[in-house]
Amino acid sequence: MAEHNAERRLRSQGWFGGRDKHGFMYRSWMKNQGIPEHAFDGRPVIGICNTFSELTPCNAHFRKLAEHVRRGVLEAGGFPVEFPVFSNGESNLRPTAMLTRNLASMDVEEALRGNPVDAVVLLTGCDKTTPALLMGAGSVDLPSIVVSGGPMLNGRHRGETIGSGTMVWQWSEDVKAGKISMEEFLSAESSQSRSAGTCNTMGTASTMACMAEALGVALPHNAAIPAVDARRYVLAHLSGSRIVEMVHEDLRLSKVLTREAVENAIRVCAAIGGSTNAVIHLKAIAGRLGVPLELEDWTQVGHGTPTIVDLQPSGRLLMEDFYYAGGLPAVIRRLDEQGLLPNPDALTVNGRTMRQNTEHAEVYDETCIRALEDALVADGSLRILRGNLAPKGAVLKPSAATPELMKHRGRAMVFSDYDDYLARIGDEDLDIDENCVMVLQNCGPKGYPGMPELGNMGLPPKILARGITDMVRVSDARMSGTAYGTVVLHVAPEAAAGGPLAAVRDGDEIELDADAGVLHLHVSDEELAARMAALPAHEPVMSGGYQGLYVREVLQADEGCDFGFLRGTRGAAVPRYSH
Repeated sequence: MAEHNAERRLRSQGWFGGRDKHGFMYRSWMKNQGIPEHAFDGRPVIGICNTFSELTPCNAHFRKLAEHVRRGVLEAGGFPVEFPVFSNGESNLRPTAMLTRNLASMDVEEALRGNPVDAVVLLTGCDKTTPALLMGAGSVDLPSIVVSGGPMLNGRHRGETIGSGTMVWQWSEDVKAGKISMEEFLSAESSQSRSAGTCNTMGTASTMACMAEALGVALPHNAAIPAVDARRYVLAHLSGSRIVEMVHEDLRLSKVLTREAVENAIRVCAAIGGSTNAVIHLKAIAGRLGVPLELEDWTQVGHGTPTIVDLQPSGRLLMEDFYYAGGLPAVIRRLDEQGLLPNPDALTVNGRTMRQNTEHAEVYDETCIRALEDALVADGSLRILRGNLAPKGAVLKPSAATPELMKHRGRAMVFSDYDDYLARIGDEDLDIDENCVMVLQNCGPKGYPGMPELGNMGLPPKILARGITDMVRVSDARMSGTAYGTVVLHVAPEAAAGGPLAAVRDGDEIELDADAGVLHLHVSDEELAARMAALPAHEPVMSGGYQGLYVREVLQADEGCDFGFLRGTRGAAVPRYSH
C-alpha cells in the first residue's frame, strides 16, 4: 500500500494524514466506531453511496448489497465507508420521483466533495437513483463504479408470467373495458412483486442499469442479474475490489463516461427497446461531465439499430429471461459483430475496452435475444420529433408503438391537466373516437411540477369496450418505461413554459409522422401566435421550498431537466481545514 501512495497522495490523506490537531480530530472522531489505527495508514478510502430505503421498495435490499461491496473493498486493501443519500423511489414518492432527481444529485455531489473519500461505489436501482448518482458523481469526478440492485424475479400469476408495471397498464385497461373484474385485477398484486429488486420489464430502472453497463461505468452483467441471485452479490464484491484498483490507476469517471461511451449507450438503448426516459437522463448525466449530446444524436447515432431484445413492454419476456439468455454482453457483441457498436474500443471501469469485455459473450436463447434479421422492430432508435407543436423536440418509442399509427393525422381532444383528464375520460358523451389525438397539457417539468409519468393516458372506456387498445397521445409529460403505446412525450417547450402545446384546442388537426420526425399542428402561424400571446402566465403550485426552486431553475426536457447551475464538473477540491 505504501508503494502506491508514495507516487500520489490520496485525497483522504488531506483529512487523515496530518500530524496536527486537525488530523487528530478527524481520526479520533472516526475511531469512536471501533476503527483501528492502521486503517488510517494511507489506504484508499472508498465511499459506498447507498440509496437504501424501505420507502423505495426496489432498493430495500441494499443493506446486504452494501455489505458485499464492503467485503470487496477490504479484500483489495481499501477502507470502506458507507453513507446514505436521498432515495427517490418511483413507486411511493409524490408528486413524482423526477421532481427530486436533481435534489438527490446535489446530495451525492456535496457528500462526495465534502467528505474524505478517494472513490465511490454507487448503489443504484429504482429509476431516478441511477441518473441522480451518476449526475452527482460526475460533478465531482472521482473514480466511480455503479452497482445496480438488479431486477425482481419474473412475476407468476395463475400459471402465467407477468411483468411489473406493464401488466398493471394492460389489466387496468381490461377492467375499464369490462374484460376482467376488479377482484381479478387486485389478486395479482403479490404475484407481480414476489422478490426484492426493480421492475422486471425493460422499464426505466432496467434501462438505466443497461445504460450504466453500456456506458462502461459498471462491470459486465450488471444490468440483468436478478436481485436475489447470488451472482448479484458476487458482482458487488468484485466492484468493491475493482474500485480500489481504480484509485491507484486514477481512473476517474470522466475518463470512462465520454462521448464515445454515450454513443454506445444510444445504440444499446435502441437494441433493448429502452425507456424514453433514457433521453432525459443521459442528457443530464452528459451535461454534468461536459460531454456534448443533442436530441438529434438519438436518431443520427441510433438510426438503423434493430430492437432485438424481446422483453416487455416492447415484446414478451422479462429481465430474468434476459439474463439467462446472455444478458447485455451478448447484445453488445451481436451489435459489434454487425458493425453497429460505434466505439468498441471505449474504455470501461474494469480497465478493458467494451469489445474485450464482450468478445466471448454468447446468446443462449435466440427467442429472447434475437438475430438482427428477426428483430422486433427493424429500426428501434427513439424518434425525435419536431414541428410547430414541438419546436425544441419531442420523443416517441417505436418499439412500443402501433406501426399503423406511426403516421397519423387526427382531431385533437385536449385535457388541460391531469385532473381534467380524470374528470372527463369516462364520460360516455365525450366527443372522441379512435382517430382522435389525445392531448395532455401542463404535465411538464414546471407544470406539474416534476414531469410525471402520465403521458400514456388510458383510453376512454367506450373505445376500449370496442377492442381498440391504442391511440396517438401527445403531452409534455413522461411515460413509465414499463408502458406502451403510440405516445408522443417530452414536448418542449412545455405548456407551462408558454410552449405551443398550451395553445392546442379541441378540434385542431395534429399530424404525426414518426419516421420523418414531424409533429405538426395544422393551425396557421398567425392564429398560433395570437393564441400564444393570449395565454395566461403559469401559476406554480408552490412558490417556496425546493418545489419553488425547481420551478424557477429547471431546464426543459430537451436539456435533460437539470438545473442550469448544476451543469458541469466542479471537481473534488475543498478547503483544507474546517476547524
